[in-house]
Formats: sequence, C-alpha cells, structure tokens
Amino acid sequence: MNLQYPQLINCQVCPQNCRVNRYETTGFCKADYRLKINLAQLHHGEEPVFSGINGSGTIFFSYCNLRCVFCQNYPISHLGWGTYYDEEECAQIMLKLQEAGAHNINFVSPTQYTPQLVQTIKIARENGLSIPILWNSNAYENVSTLQSLAGLVDIYLPDFKYAHSFYSKKYSSATDYPEIAIIALEEMFRQVGHLQLDSEGIAQKGILVRHLVLPNHLSSTKQVLYILYEHFGPELALSLMAQYYPAGRANEFPELNRSLKREEYEEAVETAEALGFKNLYLQKFYSSPEWTPDFQPHNEVFDEKKLHFHGKKRND
Repeated sequence: MNLQYPQLINCQVCPQNCRVNRYETTGFCKADYRLKINLAQLHHGEEPVFSGINGSGTIFFSYCNLRCVFCQNYPISHLGWGTYYDEEECAQIMLKLQEAGAHNINFVSPTQYTPQLVQTIKIARENGLSIPILWNSNAYENVSTLQSLAGLVDIYLPDFKYAHSFYSKKYSSATDYPEIAIIALEEMFRQVGHLQLDSEGIAQKGILVRHLVLPNHLSSTKQVLYILYEHFGPELALSLMAQYYPAGRANEFPELNRSLKREEYEEAVETAEALGFKNLYLQKFYSSPEWTPDFQPHNEVFDEKKLHFHGKKRND
C-alpha cells in the first residue's frame, strides 16, 4: 500500500476531525483512502449556468461528511453504494466527460476525498482537461483543506443549509455547521469571487450558494438569507431550491415527513427579493424524486454508449 496522502493517516480533512488512519480504518464519513464513485453522467438537473445545453459532467462520490437525515442521495451518501477507482481512472472519466461535451466537471460530495482529488485534477489537466472544475459540496469544510484547492477549482457550488446549530445537529450531525460553513464560504469566495459567465451564459468561475428550503422553517431560511447578504452582499449568486421531499430517514421525523408547501417556498423567494439579491436562481415548484439520479449499489460508473441518455432534462 502506497501511503501517498499523509493527511489521511491522522485524518482532519473535514471538520469532523476524526483523526483516524484511513489506510487502516474509517471515521465518520466512512471513506477510506480510495476514491469511490457511484455514477458519472452528463447531468441536466443543475442550474442552467452549469447544465447549459450539453449538461454538467457530474461525478457522484460515495459517502459524505454529514449525516443529513433527509438526504436525496441517501443510498450513496449514507450507504456508500459505488465502485472504487484510482486517481488515473477518475481523471480518464473526467476527460471522457469533456469529450462528450460537458460544460464542466462537477464533483458532487467530494470533501472527504480532497487530497486524492487534488492529485486527480492535476493528472486530468496534464492530459488535456480544459473545462472548469466545479466543487459541489455541503460547505462543511476546513479552510486549510479548501486552500489546497486554490487554483485547481474554478467554481464553488456549496450549500448553506442551516442558520441554527440545534437543527444542524439534529438533522445533519454537525453542531457547528453554521459557523464552519460561513467561514468555508468566505474562503471559497476569496479564491474565485462572484460568479462569472461566458458569452453563452455558462459559468466559468466564481461561487453560487445553494439553500434548500425545508418544511416548517427548519432551515431558518430568513436567517440564512440575512447572513449571506451581510457577508457577501446582493451580488452573490444564490439558488433557492424548492425540491425538498421526504427522503432517506425523513420519515422518522414527523416535522420533515412531508413535501415543501408552495407558500413556504414563496416566502423564501419574497425574502430574497426584498433583500435585493441580484443573481437569484429559482426553481419551478415541485416536490418529487423526479430529478434524483438512479443510483445503483454497484454499477459501471461510466458507459460512453449510454452517456447522452443519463439523467432527465427539466423544463425550468
């Protein structure tokens, strides 16, 4: 075994700070020293600035450093469905997605694999990858880890899930999520600045923050919006997501065991507009699993022949 990543010997890659040796065991996230991927596809379900016409070259990584009870990717984030790949193989997947016309390479839930992905990105770049790298994360990240991505990641697409620690602990197993996440967002913004689009309206650099509106005001959306406005101003690109539906273990929590109501989403939109956010991305109101990819326990991650038929295109 090649112990090429000393960060994994006493792992503090993320704020869980497990300090386990991932070459011998696993910590909170359950990931070891190997990259584990469930699916790679041209994905049309992201914001239009990322999906464009051809789709976002999305790679869904297994496991996660949060335990969101309502996670719509539960089979891969909690159960770890997927297949192991080395860095060279992952870089080849990235290059094939580029060849298929992807507007970017979109790493979904990549935080636990940051050291490996730093190397993977370098390999892909050395072999001709030229499209932007998009870091699609939950924002529960250490600044020191994010700093290792400076100059490698072009676009950050983080969540900002909660304004209050009571809910982040209860629903995601991270008491310190609000304060950790805002510091992480500040580091991301320091690296890439506000979102920048090309002449065709496709994102090339910058940050766009997502917020999933939860039922019963459990994400404290108004407070989230105030915090984001205070830290980044009205120019911040902000995506308000209406797609909550009970997934994962949500049925164990009565307050989460229903879909979002239209009036709850509209209240969030009204608050964002009243604050004056200028780059606001909204969803048509729906609450269903229609846009959740068809994850499989163990599958061939990348099939070039079927590439253009993965995912579903939405009409908003």
